[in-house]
Amino acid sequence: MPRRLAAAWLPKERRRTAYLHFWLGRLTIWGGAICVGLLAVLFAELAEAAVRGFRAISERAWWWPLLICPAGGAAIVWATRRWFPGAEGSGIPQAIVEIHQDKHPSAGWRPLLSLRIAGGKILLGAAALFAGFSTGREGPTVQVGAAVMNSLHGRLPRRLNIQRRHLIVAGGAAGIAAAFNTPLAGIMFAIEELNRGLEQRMSGLLIVAIVLAGVVSQALLGNTTYFGWVSYTALKSHLQIVWVLMIAVACGLAGGAFARLMLLSTARNGPFFSAFRRAHPVRYAAICGLLIALIGLIGDYHSFGTGYVETRSLFERDIDLPWHFGIDKFFATLLSYASGVPGGIFAPSLAIGAGLGNNLAALLADQISAGTVLVLCTAGFLAAVTQAPITAFVIVMEMVSGYGIVIDLMIVALLASAVSRALCPPLYRTLAQRMMPPQAGAAFPPQPPRQIPPV
Repeated sequence: MPRRLAAAWLPKERRRTAYLHFWLGRLTIWGGAICVGLLAVLFAELAEAAVRGFRAISERAWWWPLLICPAGGAAIVWATRRWFPGAEGSGIPQAIVEIHQDKHPSAGWRPLLSLRIAGGKILLGAAALFAGFSTGREGPTVQVGAAVMNSLHGRLPRRLNIQRRHLIVAGGAAGIAAAFNTPLAGIMFAIEELNRGLEQRMSGLLIVAIVLAGVVSQALLGNTTYFGWVSYTALKSHLQIVWVLMIAVACGLAGGAFARLMLLSTARNGPFFSAFRRAHPVRYAAICGLLIALIGLIGDYHSFGTGYVETRSLFERDIDLPWHFGIDKFFATLLSYASGVPGGIFAPSLAIGAGLGNNLAALLADQISAGTVLVLCTAGFLAAVTQAPITAFVIVMEMVSGYGIVIDLMIVALLASAVSRALCPPLYRTLAQRMMPPQAGAAFPPQPPRQIPPV
């Protein structure tokens, strides 16, 4: 072949190879996002089946919670520590830790993201719901999604130059999008909670992956909102705005206290029971399970499980829950998380907020519609617990199709988060810092001040 022809042919072939690698990497990432969506749907089905099974048995045998909660909690914690270390708790702190570890690697670090941990998270998370614990599947789905996408890092073409933390962010956000059937909330979660410094050149590829996971969830579970269609009315009078501000403060105080107690109950050198928790984690989980069972029996079985059924019933106004439902769910969720079983707090936090809103709606019956109070309290309490107000109001807005009161949702979420900050440090960030190695934990970068967008 003449030299001139060879020189013209080689660059073209190289460009073709580079183009092939480029699309191979994209298809790999998008395929991983579809897998995250499928696993989220599987987790959702298992969780619902577990809750239904627990309730079906409890209806026939009132003493079932007294047996399954302690025994199940002890067995789940033992299995978690024996075979799936790193699967305990929510899963969001684990994803945050792995993002930081990618920036500042430590010698001897035991990974918190793997396909084995993801499988254990799904199975043991569903088992915890069958045992009556007050947990959610949304936080665990973040860890599952992050683990799936993390496993793709070594299989991507090097020319694509995608860092591992980018895949973790995309997987975690895809997990939120698929779990709540809210793609927009997944994008906000990626930006606000997982990685504020996401490079602009990677944002388009990751956003497509997040949306793909949400599309898979919608295709299999239906294009419906998480809590159905809620009846609410837009606020107009100045007096109603004053009540909204008071609702935000109440949610901020309650959510801040909840996050503070959660950090206190899981601290290594915390209250008097911390030493017993460290020395006998399985027995501690059994004691927590017994207390959860007692709370559930007192609360007429409403504090068990994710709280999804109760929350949706409150939104649809077809159930009369006791006034102490929110309080029961508050302490049942605290005990569930402190026990060490795999499970999140997103869905229980929504239920607690709905319980608080149910009580406030009775007080404000002549001022604001009950549906509006419930939606605002749900967003406000979630924002106060997570201190991620944008994610909180977008999640609730998409879950109830609350676009008509989006400004009110923003105000409540931002103010409740600000009030919570006065009581408690950021929950997930603090939990993640506790998981870091001592030398790396000290170097954990300080949280930048939050820029509040104009309303």
